[in-house]
Amino acid sequence: MLEFRPNPKTTTAEKANQEILRQKNIPFSHPNLLKFFICLCIILMTFATFWQVRNNEFINLDDNLYVTENVYVSKGLTVHSIFWALTSIYRGHWHPITWLSHMFDYDLYGLNACGHHLTNLIFHIGNALLLFILFHRMTAAPWRSGFLAALFALHPLRVESVAWVAERKDVLSAFFWMLTIWAYLYYVKKPKSNRYLFVVLCFLLALMSKPMAVTLPFVLLLLDFWPLKRLRLGKTDSNLNSSISISMSIPPHQVLFFHLVWEKITLFLLAAVFSLFTVLLHWRSGAISSLDKLPLEIRSGNALVSYAKYVAKMIWPDRLAVLYPHPIILPLWEVAGATLLLLMITVLVFLSRRKYPYLIVGWLWYLGTLLPMIGLVQAGVQGMADRFTYIPMIGLIIMVVYGISDIASGWRFSKVVLATSGVLCLLILMISTAYQVQVWRNSVTLFSHTLKVTANNPIIENNLGVTFARQGKDYDAAEHYKKALEINPRYSDAHHNLAALLARQGKDQEAMVHFVEALRAKPNSAEAHNDLGALLTKHGKIQEAIFHFIEAIRINPKYGETYFNLGLVLLDQRRNEEAIAFFNEALRINPEKAKIQHHLAVALAGAGKTEEAIVHYNIALEMNPKNGQGHYELGVILARQGKNEEAIVHLAEALRIIPDYGEAHLSLGMIYLEMGKKDLAFERYKILQAINKDLAESLYKEISEYKN
Repeated sequence: MLEFRPNPKTTTAEKANQEILRQKNIPFSHPNLLKFFICLCIILMTFATFWQVRNNEFINLDDNLYVTENVYVSKGLTVHSIFWALTSIYRGHWHPITWLSHMFDYDLYGLNACGHHLTNLIFHIGNALLLFILFHRMTAAPWRSGFLAALFALHPLRVESVAWVAERKDVLSAFFWMLTIWAYLYYVKKPKSNRYLFVVLCFLLALMSKPMAVTLPFVLLLLDFWPLKRLRLGKTDSNLNSSISISMSIPPHQVLFFHLVWEKITLFLLAAVFSLFTVLLHWRSGAISSLDKLPLEIRSGNALVSYAKYVAKMIWPDRLAVLYPHPIILPLWEVAGATLLLLMITVLVFLSRRKYPYLIVGWLWYLGTLLPMIGLVQAGVQGMADRFTYIPMIGLIIMVVYGISDIASGWRFSKVVLATSGVLCLLILMISTAYQVQVWRNSVTLFSHTLKVTANNPIIENNLGVTFARQGKDYDAAEHYKKALEINPRYSDAHHNLAALLARQGKDQEAMVHFVEALRAKPNSAEAHNDLGALLTKHGKIQEAIFHFIEAIRINPKYGETYFNLGLVLLDQRRNEEAIAFFNEALRINPEKAKIQHHLAVALAGAGKTEEAIVHYNIALEMNPKNGQGHYELGVILARQGKNEEAIVHLAEALRIIPDYGEAHLSLGMIYLEMGKKDLAFERYKILQAINKDLAESLYKEISEYKN
């Protein structure tokens, strides 16, 4: 690793700026007081804008996968869950730091959405503060740095990353991204190996939160050019803004471009490894679309248009949506217009690189950091996404803030104009962002809004249907599933969800049709195979059901529900030993399911393994004490062993849970009779007369034949 020493004779910009402030008697002339005031403003404005996020619910889009239905996250920070976070690939991603943050939140808040949302907000505020501190340290321009950070914090495009719990990886990765730049400034000021290792560590944490941080070494090179001035492209223009020149808090020193790259070689190697690793993971998981489905020319056209649209949404953040469907076909004029716009901006910022270096830095920051998410390697079905702008938009804000400051520097009353317009701009952003936070209040408000501002969006139609189905609004759910299928007749998830809804309504034949269509569109859907197998089991088509269960296991060997369902089929056929093997596998995958413990106990009892059965019955009842059937079955087993007192406890509990449980009354009556308590047995007979006369007659016969 090369070390580059700053010029010790250079006077720091902070001292120069402090002297200017004192001479001009400017308010907040004490630098620490000014920094505190700006930080306080950023905190208060961001909290005020996003505070209502505490009332938002989890969203029926990835929040279930990351928090509400994730069995590892729901364990909190345990040895087992931490090991899973560090070693598991989940849906094509490896981001252990993100998983650990969700687990820590679960330990603190459980499934209280308020806490999870507030954690996102705290990280977002922290990112804004770090952004201010970093640019103030690099430029010693407090008001510009503060306005830059405020624009970043309050823009409506930030809402998706803050109000979506599943996007914790955005705010968390950005936090370590900012810390990496801070560590880099610390290293540049006095290059040492231990300081460089701290840079590497922060960068690694950013990558382990979200691999999209791979562009950070490229950004450090841009910062070397401006504002750190470690690299200059040719002779410096004598007209370079003097306020920028004196605002360097880190002494400028020229270094060859090659040396600056070599200095960061470890970071570039880490970025390359993570990039390759992430692409391979996405490819193996099937998340990356093939060139056959989405040709390169379509991807390139959408990328160019998306670059232009993100700029437009920064200027006018209207019609924001959680999912923008991929347009597939774009008008030629739109692609040509976007290309021309991008080329014009690129040429202009390149020509002005000496006089206004922040323009080329901001523009390349925007283009470069957005490149991994722009869709050339298409992962997912979106054409673009607001969350993708979390870091890239900082580049555009740099261009705007420092550009307007330079333009207005020669105006009369420029400070009053800039201050007034700046405050007005921030107020407008706060109102717009607060409205957008309300859109994210729950799944219904979010998906309904998205359907209003986008067209042909089958995924959101389907997800809104799922939301209504969970609320018991089957009619509304079915309507949205059907709308999704009208847009895309081969949409497997919509067929599957509609089939499951029809099956619940007892419309089994219609359900089977949609299950078959779901598998025709997506043959490797383990969930569809499993659910079709369960429906076939209901109709006694056991061999067909077993075929689909085995297919589901072949596709997803970790799908515990299928092992359980296959165990149920074998248990019903009295193939207890085989059922035990499948129940054990289901438990290995998901040890927290009480129903698996219960049915394993039933299979063990059927196989004559009574003691093992009792153990699993007790575990099942600890997990779910309200399982009346479990109490009854355990009571019967204990009675057979002559443990009448224990049996009575469980049978009585079964009857407390299910008062008209006829078999439990009968068994309790028989135990009382065996214990010589004929009067108590007769009480059970009288109760059974009103519940089940056949069982009542059976007990009466035993009572009649009983001899003291």
